[in-house]
Amino acid sequence: MISIKSAREIALMRKAGEYHQIVMQRIAQEIKVGVTTKHLDDVAYQEIKRLGCIPSCLGYEGYPATLCVSVNDEVVHGIPGNRKIKNGDIVSVDLVLAYQGYHADGTRTFIVGEVPEDVKELVENTKKAFYAGLKVLKNGTRICELGRAIEEYAHDHNLGVVEELVGHGIGSAMHEEPDVPNYDDGSNIRLKTGMVIAIEPMLNLGSKEVYLDDNDWTVKTEDGKPSAHYENTVLITDDGYEILTGD
Repeated sequence: MISIKSAREIALMRKAGEYHQIVMQRIAQEIKVGVTTKHLDDVAYQEIKRLGCIPSCLGYEGYPATLCVSVNDEVVHGIPGNRKIKNGDIVSVDLVLAYQGYHADGTRTFIVGEVPEDVKELVENTKKAFYAGLKVLKNGTRICELGRAIEEYAHDHNLGVVEELVGHGIGSAMHEEPDVPNYDDGSNIRLKTGMVIAIEPMLNLGSKEVYLDDNDWTVKTEDGKPSAHYENTVLITDDGYEILTGD
């Protein structure tokens, strides 16, 4: 069932979104050559707790960390560990936290040092694909229209659109209905004022094909080429939208 949030719930989700921005900014300060992905996870956990929030991913279906930190060809669900960030890496940080029972979800892909121009464009265009989707977003927009706008932007820039992973509704649960694909899936479900969704293009520099790593969490590109991820928690309004987790 797709939920319409009350004014109280929206206020709590706005607050969760504000805290999400604070934590993500803190993580961004720590991303540099030589830092381990586990260090980023530790920083996020401490900051979330300091703000009086809960790390939503930690323990979710057995997931062992606060963050998902995915590097280069890792699309999503990279498990933080002893891996050190190198010059030329791109690092996607997926952060979900809860404030008084309501979740905020967002992802940023960071460029570390010098990367080839096509990788830089991948990161930039993944963010732009998100905003291409927002251009059609308002009360009454069909989910397929949102997905089509993202997909068309990605294909116009020769990027592969991952289809096995999608955005989602969000609120008192981290994952709620409806699914929000980054491609036209033909869904005629209409978004309505008061719905809150996580929109999250996951785009590959090469093929759209992916596979699941042996750890049963991390998804990687089949061809080994880089992938970027950009996500925000978004409230549907009468005449458009409100991004709850910042730019």
